[in-house]
Amino acid sequence: MTRRAMIASGMLAAGAPGGTRLTMALDCGSIGVKATQVEAVGYAAKYGFTAVSADGAWLERATEAERGRLLDEMKAKGLEWGQAGVSVEFRKGEEEFAVGLKAFPARAAALEKAGVKRVTTWIPPASDTETYLANLKMQGRRLRETAKILKDHGCRMGLEYVGPKTLWSSKRYPFVHTMKEMKELIAEIGTGNVGFVLDCWHWYTAGEGVAELKTLTAADVVSIDLNDAPAGIAVDQQKDSVRELPCATGVIPVGEFLTTLSRLGADAPARCEPFNAALRAMAPADALAATAAAMKKAFAQIG
Repeated sequence: MTRRAMIASGMLAAGAPGGTRLTMALDCGSIGVKATQVEAVGYAAKYGFTAVSADGAWLERATEAERGRLLDEMKAKGLEWGQAGVSVEFRKGEEEFAVGLKAFPARAAALEKAGVKRVTTWIPPASDTETYLANLKMQGRRLRETAKILKDHGCRMGLEYVGPKTLWSSKRYPFVHTMKEMKELIAEIGTGNVGFVLDCWHWYTAGEGVAELKTLTAADVVSIDLNDAPAGIAVDQQKDSVRELPCATGVIPVGEFLTTLSRLGADAPARCEPFNAALRAMAPADALAATAAAMKKAFAQIG
C-alpha cells in the first residue's frame, strides 16, 4: 500500500503498523456521543478512524437511496463497517425472546444489504435462577436460533464474556465469565459462525494473559473492545462501570493485547468502550478527540 493510499484509508492517522489487519473503529454510543449513522460516518473520517459501527435500526428503515448514499460516502472516505448489535432479547423471558427472534430476519437482511458482516452482544455472567448447566442450555438454544438467522445473511456473531468478580459473584449462580467458558457456550451453539468479542477489560479482570489469547485463531475474533482500568484497585475489586480510556493508566497491557491479536492475523474492528464518566461529560468534539488520541496511542503499540 502506498503512503497516499494509507493516508486515504486512515492507517497512518491511526498509528497502525502497515502489517496489522485490525481496524480502528468508532462507536459513538460507547463513548457517550449521540450521533445518527450519517453523523457517525462523518465523525469517523474527521478523527482518523478506519471503521464505524453499524446502526442496524437505521439501516433497516433507510431507503435504498439513503443506504446507497451512505455506502458511497464510506467508500470515498476509506471507511469499513465495524459491528452492529444483536437486537434479539435473549436474556429475559421466552416471550421477549420470541418477539425479537421473529423480527430479526428483517434486521439481518438489512445488514446484509449494507455489507455488515459482524453482529455482537454480551453474555450475563451470573443468574439468580439458572444453574451454569441450565443457563448454558438455554442461552445456547436461544443464541443458536439467532446465529442461524445471521448465518443465512452472511454475518458472524461475536459474544462477549464479562470478567469482573464484582459481577459474576453478585448472584447465586455464576455463568460464563472467562474465555474458556465462552468456548463452551460457542460449542453449545454450534453454528460455525460464532466467535468472540474480546474486551481487554474482561480479559484482564478474568485473570487471563497472552497464553489464553494464543489459544484462539484469527477467525475466532469477531470484534475487539479497548479501555484501561483505574490504578490502585485490586483486580477482583474492579467495577465494570468505572474504566479509563485505553493506555490511560497502563494497568491493562493494551499493547500486548493488540499485538498478540494482530500476530494471530485477526482482522477485527477495535472500538473504545471506557464507561468513563468524565468522557461522557465532555462536549462531543472533545470526547471524540480524546477517544481518537487514546486509540491512536493504543494502535501505535502494536508490534
